[in-house]
Amino acid sequence: MEGKCVLAVLSICLLSIAVTEGMSLARMGTELRCQCIKTESRIIHLKHIQTVELIQSGAHCQNLEVIATLKSGQVVCLDPAAKWVEKIIRRILESSSKEDS
Repeated sequence: MEGKCVLAVLSICLLSIAVTEGMSLARMGTELRCQCIKTESRIIHLKHIQTVELIQSGAHCQNLEVIATLKSGQVVCLDPAAKWVEKIIRRILESSSKEDS
């Protein structure tokens, strides 16, 4: 009877470790790829944009990604080559360099 309890406890521990490791691998898989599959190049008025996030290219993705969260809650990937998006990126970079000074 004691052997069965030890076996049950070991099984639960191994199962718990496997599930935890699997969850971390799944999360890592989503972080190591591009967030933007398609991008929007048409102008979105600044009054509709709540936040803009710049994700530099790197091992996870070869593209610069510009992700805007609209005030409606919608998340939109912006085309970094669009002129209006370039202006937004420039403003963000200028403001962050002023904060660093």
